[in-house]
Amino acid sequence: MSTAIYPGSFDPVTYGHVDVITRASRIFDHIIVAVLNNPSKSPLFTVEERVTMLREVTAHLPNVEIDSFSGLLIDYAREKNCHIAIRGLRAITDFDYELHFAQTNSTISRGDLETVFLTTDLAYAFLSSSTVREIASFHGDISMLVPKYVAKKLYRKYGYED
Repeated sequence: MSTAIYPGSFDPVTYGHVDVITRASRIFDHIIVAVLNNPSKSPLFTVEERVTMLREVTAHLPNVEIDSFSGLLIDYAREKNCHIAIRGLRAITDFDYELHFAQTNSTISRGDLETVFLTTDLAYAFLSSSTVREIASFHGDISMLVPKYVAKKLYRKYGYED
């Protein structure tokens, strides 16, 4: 059974993330979407809120599991007995950044963790969680950027009732 981990902050989950998760679920038998608890960042949503949002928007994918972790990805992957990490790429700048981490993970795991890159659908190539947060903070229309459930959570977080 092939299992892959798709790690990220998902603050919040966007249609770009959902696209990568959906396509990965057709390639691998089991996908673990792992929300990183990074104490050096100040996310808008708690880890628990992000896990809940991901569970809601991936409920239709039976081979997708949502989890969270702290620390190094290689340690989490070992704990899950997984040897594949998935990373989404929007543009060439993402590749440069992600390649660095893929090579680092491969080196410090002694080749035990491989990274598979999936390019996002062109419709989401511009999309980032930070862009979504900024638009939502001004009560802009984010309906084409995130699932409706996530949009409601974002608007509430910024004090809007939509």
